[in-house]
Amino acid sequence: MATKPLIMKRLLTWAFALTLLALPAAAQRSQNKSTKHTQFVPKEVWTDTDGNAINAHGGGLMYHGGRWYWYGEYKVGQTILPSWATWECYRTDVTGVSCYSSKDLLNWKFEGLALKAEPDDPESDLHPSKVIERPKVVYNKRTKKFVMWVHAESADYGKAAAGVAVSDTPTGPFTYLGSFRPNDSMSRDQTLFVDDDGTCYQFASSENNQTMHINRLTDDYLRPDGHFVRRFVGMSREAPAVFKYAGKYYMLSSGCTGWDPNRAELAVADSIMGEWTVIGDPCTGVDADKTFYGQSTYVIPVNPRKGQFIACFDMWKKKDLADSRYIWLPLHITPAADATAVPKMEIPWRAAWSPSELKAGK
Repeated sequence: MATKPLIMKRLLTWAFALTLLALPAAAQRSQNKSTKHTQFVPKEVWTDTDGNAINAHGGGLMYHGGRWYWYGEYKVGQTILPSWATWECYRTDVTGVSCYSSKDLLNWKFEGLALKAEPDDPESDLHPSKVIERPKVVYNKRTKKFVMWVHAESADYGKAAAGVAVSDTPTGPFTYLGSFRPNDSMSRDQTLFVDDDGTCYQFASSENNQTMHINRLTDDYLRPDGHFVRRFVGMSREAPAVFKYAGKYYMLSSGCTGWDPNRAELAVADSIMGEWTVIGDPCTGVDADKTFYGQSTYVIPVNPRKGQFIACFDMWKKKDLADSRYIWLPLHITPAADATAVPKMEIPWRAAWSPSELKAGK
C-alpha cells in the first residue's frame, strides 16, 4: 500500500492537473463590464478595470512614478483534499505573482504576471508543484532595480526559505535568482520594509513560526548582510505588516492558527532592530476579535506625515483560494498628548468606506 507521503504527492499532482484544466474558466471568473469604484467594500468581489476579480493574495504594495503597484499570489482553480490532510496542503501550486497598477488605490489595471511559473523545470521554486507566498516588492534607488522577495516553499512545506527576483520595471518580468534561508534560519510569512535612509529589512516568521527574525539586507537588497535579531520569541506571530509613523516603527501581525482567523496584534519600537513592545489589538467593531475573519498582509502608507494609512487583510477561503477576498480598512491614528508617547491606533470595521475618511483624518 502506498505510504501517506506518496499518496499526498499523487493527490497534489492530481489537484494541480485539475487546476490546469480550470485555468480558462478561472481566467473568465467575474468577467463583468468595467465599473469605476468609488468606495472600498471589504469582503466583496473586487474587480479590476477589465471587470475581472482581482487576483493578488497575500500581497504587498509599492508606490513608484505616480502609481501604486499591487503584487500578490495568483491563485486559480479549486483544491479539495481529504479530511486528514493538514491545512498547509491546500497550498498546492505555483501559478505566478500578479501585478496590478492604480492611481487611486480603488481602480486597478491588471498588468499581467510579474513573476511566472516554470512548468518545465521540476527543480525550480517556481515549478507548479512548489509554493510561492507573500510576495513583496521594493525599489532600490542605488541599483535602479525592483526587488521582489517571496516565501519559497516545497510541496511538503519543509523548505521554509526566501526567494528573490529582480526587474528593471515595476511590472516585470522579474528574473528569479533563487532561494535560501536568511542567516541559515527558516523564513516563512515575510515582508519587506525600506527605512528613510534606504536600508531594507526583511521580517520573517522563523524557528517553526515561533519567533520573528528581522534581517538587515545588503545595499542591493538581494541578500541578508549577516546582521539580524530575534524578536517576539516564542510568541508564534506571522503575517507581519510593518510601517513607520512619527519616528516609531509598528508591526501588525496575526497568531499562527493555519487558515483560521484569530486576533490581530500591534507592536511598536523606537528602532527596527531594537526592542518591540506589544500594544494590543487595534481592530474594533463586528468580529474584531477574529480580525474581521481576515489576516494581515500589508499596511499602505498613503500619507504617513498626515497619519493616513490603510490596513490590508486577506479573507482566506482555503478550499477555493482564488475566491479569497480582500479587507482594506482605514487605520485611524489619534496623536498622544505627549509627543514621546505612543498614539492610539484603531482599525474600525467598515462595510463600505470612502477615501475621504483618510483625507479627513478621521
